[in-house]
Amino acid sequence: MPLDRLTFQGLRNLEALDMRPSPSINVIVGDNGSGKTSLLEGIHILGMGRSFRTQQLRHAIHHEGDSVTLHGRLAGDPPVPLGVRRHRAQSELEMRMAGERVARVAELVEALPLQLINPDAFRLLEGAPASRREFFDWGVFHVKHDFLDAWRRTRRALKHRNALLRHDRIDEQSIAVWEREFAHWGNRLDALRDDYLAAFLPIFEETLAELLPLPDLTLRYYRGWDRQRDLAEILDQGRVTDRQMGFTQQGPQRADLRIRIERRPAVEVLSRGQQKLVVSAMKLAQGRLLEMTTGRTCVYLIDDLPAELDAEHRGVFCRWLERMGCQAFITSVDQSALAGLWQTDTTVAMFHVKHGRLATYGTKDFTTE
Repeated sequence: MPLDRLTFQGLRNLEALDMRPSPSINVIVGDNGSGKTSLLEGIHILGMGRSFRTQQLRHAIHHEGDSVTLHGRLAGDPPVPLGVRRHRAQSELEMRMAGERVARVAELVEALPLQLINPDAFRLLEGAPASRREFFDWGVFHVKHDFLDAWRRTRRALKHRNALLRHDRIDEQSIAVWEREFAHWGNRLDALRDDYLAAFLPIFEETLAELLPLPDLTLRYYRGWDRQRDLAEILDQGRVTDRQMGFTQQGPQRADLRIRIERRPAVEVLSRGQQKLVVSAMKLAQGRLLEMTTGRTCVYLIDDLPAELDAEHRGVFCRWLERMGCQAFITSVDQSALAGLWQTDTTVAMFHVKHGRLATYGTKDFTTE
């Protein structure tokens, strides 16, 4: 469901905001430092319970304020209000949905599926495996109902095994119990990931072929341990070396996506613009798979879409957004860089941010005739 209203108070340099976004495309233009990215950050906090700009949410509070309060409303019959608040003096995030207090961030994540495409998205290619695990686990979470339970149980067992490995004397009976638990849920988590990525891959290839034909690019799932060996056996035989290292070296916590072009890491071969298109294809493919599997659509947060993309590829990217029928919030410094990219039947709302204040503009300069 798209967002049909946003009200923000106390978020960075933004003035108090009351926004009625379009259910499809929303273009936000303004100078650097005007507050465009802060608007996307607010939506991200509302749907993910965290910022993509800072690990400490208190840093997102206006420097003269005591708290940040973010409200959104999901269109529907009836509409579903969402809200989060963070006080500077408190460490916990207050969350509410449909008038009820929310105990877990996962409930917000499920209600408002978000995809972020910003400069940090390049981490999918150049960053550590953790970024890629977060990417595909987001997809598994939204389409596999038992994923969250398997993920939590796996993490719990891993935490206990690692703690036992660091003891002066290992309790052989206790570590054997946690190894069995870890192997059982780790195998379950791997199976869910493997099933998801098997469905994801052809959609990704189709999306990428239109954005940027790269027939030599391959995307392969690595589960975190040797496919020819049983995880329980690996844990048992690797206990001595794991104890020397102080942590479990193999398992689903080491899973990764290996993105290559002719056996070389794609990040070493592709230009910056090509990397952005590959990452965009991955994000768009996740949204497409979510809709195909559940009938739900993502909300896309795209920070500075024109950056590193020429006019032709900007147009192809925008046509994908139109075809998917999703809601998108797109920022740009240059209004003209997004002109003429949309079809006349696409609802495009334009907003301008200046000195932290949001104003609504028209749409005539953004659609093709």
